[in-house]
Amino acid sequence: MTSLANQFLVAMPALDDSYFSRSVIYICEHDDEGAMGLVINKSTDIAINTVLLEMHITDEDVDTEATVELDSNNVMSGGPVHTDRGFILHNGHNEWSSSLKLDDQINVTTSKDILENLATDAGPEKYLMTLGYAGWTAGQLEQELVDNTWLTIDASPDLIFDTPIEDRWEAAVQKLGINVEQLTAFSGHA
Repeated sequence: MTSLANQFLVAMPALDDSYFSRSVIYICEHDDEGAMGLVINKSTDIAINTVLLEMHITDEDVDTEATVELDSNNVMSGGPVHTDRGFILHNGHNEWSSSLKLDDQINVTTSKDILENLATDAGPEKYLMTLGYAGWTAGQLEQELVDNTWLTIDASPDLIFDTPIEDRWEAAVQKLGINVEQLTAFSGHA
């Protein structure tokens, strides 16, 4: 089995599931026991700053510009599993108490200490906060790939951190060199 960790899953147009339709999922872990990923293009209506305030995370040294960013950026709906759990995809080389380096430019952290630093100079330059995750049991993701539910491409930090949320699915498809209109729900198997 080839691991899909540090890859994007890009939903095929025929995937009409209300949650995963036109989704882009960053795969954090994939092995023979299953897979776990974070949807990076489904925004909630919850501002990041709201989450921090609900967790009683405030800092008198917070940069005013960073506070505006925390108020204007929303948390992503990372997936339907454990929607009460938060994940931060981020760049940088700082290590917080539960960080996992996924590649040279992408890390995932689940500990509170990163939240305390988001609006300060100690926090990562670029980040994306999600609530929940997408999960697959052993063999389930592989079967969905055989069923043409997903396309896979190498993950890129620019798609996660720099591409507008509403453009991520189409940008992911274009990275494959495919025009969105050319995608079909059917494919042949030899």
